[in-house]
Amino acid sequence: MTKILGISAFYHDSAAALIIDGKIIAAAQEERFSRKKHDPNYPFNAIKYVLSEKNLRLNNIDHIVFFEKPFLKFERLLETYVAFAPRGFKSFSLSMPIWLREKLFQKDFLFQKLKQHDKNFTNIEKIKFSEHHFSHAASAFYPSPFKDAIVLTLDGVGEWATTTIAIGEENKLKIVKEIYFPHSIGLLYSAFTYYTGFKVNSGEYKVMGLAPYGKPKYKDLILDKLVDLKQDGSFKLNMKYFDFATGLTMTNKEFSKLFGRPVRNPRKDLIDSFHMDIAASIQSVIEEIVLRLTENIAKEYKKKNLCLAGGVALNCVANGKILKKNFFEKIWIQPAAGDAGGSLGAALAYWYNELNNPRKILKDQMAGSYLGPKFDVDFIEEKLKSLKANYKKKLNNEIFQLTARKLSEGKIVGWFQGRMEFGPRALGARSILADPRSEKMQKDLNIKIKFRESFRPFAPSVLREDLEEWFQINCDSPYMLLVSEIKKDKQISMSEKNYNLFGIDKLNIKRSSIPAVTHVDYTARIQTVHKETNPKFHRLISEFKKITNCPVLVNTSFNVRGEPIVCSIEDAYNCFMGTNLDILVIEDFLLLKEDQNQNLLNDYKSKFEPD
Repeated sequence: MTKILGISAFYHDSAAALIIDGKIIAAAQEERFSRKKHDPNYPFNAIKYVLSEKNLRLNNIDHIVFFEKPFLKFERLLETYVAFAPRGFKSFSLSMPIWLREKLFQKDFLFQKLKQHDKNFTNIEKIKFSEHHFSHAASAFYPSPFKDAIVLTLDGVGEWATTTIAIGEENKLKIVKEIYFPHSIGLLYSAFTYYTGFKVNSGEYKVMGLAPYGKPKYKDLILDKLVDLKQDGSFKLNMKYFDFATGLTMTNKEFSKLFGRPVRNPRKDLIDSFHMDIAASIQSVIEEIVLRLTENIAKEYKKKNLCLAGGVALNCVANGKILKKNFFEKIWIQPAAGDAGGSLGAALAYWYNELNNPRKILKDQMAGSYLGPKFDVDFIEEKLKSLKANYKKKLNNEIFQLTARKLSEGKIVGWFQGRMEFGPRALGARSILADPRSEKMQKDLNIKIKFRESFRPFAPSVLREDLEEWFQINCDSPYMLLVSEIKKDKQISMSEKNYNLFGIDKLNIKRSSIPAVTHVDYTARIQTVHKETNPKFHRLISEFKKITNCPVLVNTSFNVRGEPIVCSIEDAYNCFMGTNLDILVIEDFLLLKEDQNQNLLNDYKSKFEPD
């Protein structure tokens, strides 16, 4: 048996993954254990966890593969600073000591860190390095159900590449085209994330959620001044307006002058119609770029399947538009599309591309992305007792029926079942669930549970067999990475008065029979729930359907704003007691808020830094 450990670290979303003979055994992000959102540090806890899944010591591992090549990254930094000199000296002087102390000699640095797991680990030659975008491409192609495919990766930047096109055939993967730094649609989107007052590398999805409230008034200006976009989807950024190449911010004064306003200060400035229009404009530009790219590669390479990875592949609105255009027969997106997934891609790339092993093609090699820790019943009960929690243990059937009934009565449920998800989305293992038919649920969830901006949309989880009856889409979307419109017969037409409302004023207008998951443009980010990969979640929604005739639940991640998704029993109980959640279900254990010791309620809102 060949055991390979993949690692991604030192930028954001550090993670570890374990594969044995090509089979994905476990994968998890460090943030879930450290409780630091997007934790970039060496993933000590994640590595410890993935090894524990098979009771392995580090010395039992045959190959350890890091997801990128630090020397190439260092070369890019040096060449960039030289190209932009004397601008950027401050940034240069801040970054160099860290590179010279830790990052440049990463093999030895990793070796010293790895030895902390196992003093018998003495073979530094087990450590190998993949390339950043090759790791992304491998994470998308190898677990996909396709024998061959075009693989498109889009993110901020790896070593040099920001966008790559690769061909995957059988067990081989080859990058055939690249766009290089500083020309990056990931960094372009991040620049607008920064400009609208959100955090780079975590707030991009807020821009995507804000976009439908605005109009793309600035799209032509962006394409005229900021991006030179060619017909084939290739592009160049006008660096006159950006500061990310060598500076300490994403945009500069020229950028602000172009749009007529300074960068929004999130502590002082409210989001208004200008920011909504900016969000709508950059979202429209990204979609235009992605659609031109995918149309061109479909014509050029004549493959019927497309795989996507890289942070931009988490833009589910753009993914939905690709699907709708039918450039490809089928699309598969890596659920951990960002840097965390690079750990898995690095391990898979080594197994297939370097060791030349034959590839088994399965329908869902990611196992629904349920690749994290789970806990047995005795352990859970012991933990609940130590937390002084009041709980009831229910028989298996009872837990589904009781939870479904409570959901139908408007209760909000923390749902903690099986193995934790790998990637940024909660997929029914560490989820907060609610009734989508409620008109006030979206607002209540955002303000009373998640402690976040009221405009943020929520996703529906729908039984796969009922998908077409409720949404205008007919393909699997198990990872919540595709957006589609609500079916026309489920929509509620807006009156002329309501139609003419602008921005947040549209928020409280009922637009469908499932208003809690219907965004202002009648779309939803869909998760299809499959009996094969998550039988418990499928069973719960089926029970809810029996009561309500609605095979859909609101599904949002089990956490509050600024907090990583819960991982442990303690995390779940603390979040339950620190928010307005009504019920907590952990495997067969049911906890009602009114039964808990009120002295254990805590101020959770200020515990995590807003993201």
